[in-house]
Amino acid sequence: MLTKEKMHELIDHMPEVFSLGDLNDRVELMQKIEQAQKEIENGEGTDWEDFKKEMDSWLK
Repeated sequence: MLTKEKMHELIDHMPEVFSLGDLNDRVELMQKIEQAQKEIENGEGTDWEDFKKEMDSWLK
């Protein structure tokens, strides 16, 4: 969940001039990262070895 504090930090790290699209992209990225961190904490992430095997199958 985004908080005002996180949004302030995000905006503080943006350039002086930016588009709403740029801001939206960063907000979406933050949300995806937070979701991924929660999944990892809950043991729902993909094991590195399983990931490498899956990548190998994609590249064939």
